[in-house]
Amino acid sequence: MKKFLFLAILIIGTASSFISLDKVIKTPQEPTILEKVANANGFQNWKNVKELKFTFNVDRDTSHFERTWIWKPKTNDITSITKGKTLNYNWSNMDSTAYKANAGFINDKYWLLTPFQLVWDRKNITYEHTAKAKAPMSKKNMQKLTITYGNEGGYTPGDAYDFYFGDDFILKEWVYRKSNQAEPSMITSWEDYVDKGGLKIAQTHKKGDGSFKLYFTDIEVTTN
Repeated sequence: MKKFLFLAILIIGTASSFISLDKVIKTPQEPTILEKVANANGFQNWKNVKELKFTFNVDRDTSHFERTWIWKPKTNDITSITKGKTLNYNWSNMDSTAYKANAGFINDKYWLLTPFQLVWDRKNITYEHTAKAKAPMSKKNMQKLTITYGNEGGYTPGDAYDFYFGDDFILKEWVYRKSNQAEPSMITSWEDYVDKGGLKIAQTHKKGDGSFKLYFTDIEVTTN
């Protein structure tokens, strides 16, 4: 009788262990559309980036503008180089000069790393995903992701963006709408992709009429 009792206790105990283990194991969650776009562009490799250097260029009609940035994301040390002038600052301690320069960095970094910003900014945005929509430039049917920023914080609160991409989640076109207005403030392409340190970066953005071209040169990614 004791032998059968021991076996019964052992079976019950083993079953209890399985039940407890089942409670611990969690079903992997499906990545959000924000994460899918970021991951398609190498977001999983961002943790290895020690230093990022790039030059932001804008050609508008006959004028040209450029500025160079060196960013160490692990320490948030930033170097700005514009018209031969160099400024070094850190996000943890910015004076008025650094704050003004940083507005430019935020803008340029956003153009360069928009897919990653979707994840970095997820707590300050609302978003809507449409499986099929006509892209404004190519007129092709693509997936559409609309994000809208909150009305507080940041340099441009309340702005909205419409992203267009295929099943590979690589951005092809976008629409910027200032203050979430209905009419587009700017529409450009996303093209000339390059892989730098495992990051997939669109080097060129152009308007359909050719009057505006924003592009990146001298992109360098140093990893650990």
